[in-house]
Amino acid sequence: MKAVIQRVAHASVIVDEQVIGAIDQGFLVLLGVGTEDTKEDVDRIVKKMAGLRIFADAEGKTNLSLKDVGGSVLVISQFTLYADCRKGNRPNFLQAAAPAMAEKLYEYFVETCRSYIPHVETGSFGAHMQVKLLNDGPFTIILE
Repeated sequence: MKAVIQRVAHASVIVDEQVIGAIDQGFLVLLGVGTEDTKEDVDRIVKKMAGLRIFADAEGKTNLSLKDVGGSVLVISQFTLYADCRKGNRPNFLQAAAPAMAEKLYEYFVETCRSYIPHVETGSFGAHMQVKLLNDGPFTIILE
């Protein structure tokens, strides 16, 4: 499992010219599910993500967590995080989970996030999406 976590001032996702999810301060999470991933991987990554202290405190030090600042999360499925570009110019996605498995773990990831974070928004699994964000920092972390 790969989670690209971007600290954002705000973010939204659009499908068919309609905003289907939007947050203010928090994390935009691009989530890729691999063929070997399990619910235990989800539990570990969500717990780590929820505890990340990457928001500024009163002294400007990155010392506060998402919960400390009342932040939100926008989760977007992104199988392309498993692109293998080592050979040729056309990426292969053999390490990405099959859609049925990936969707189940994506939904479990969202549910698990909601047990830690009150406001969680999502994209639409498998849809063509447009994601807008204002990266704050920029601050981007990859959890695997």
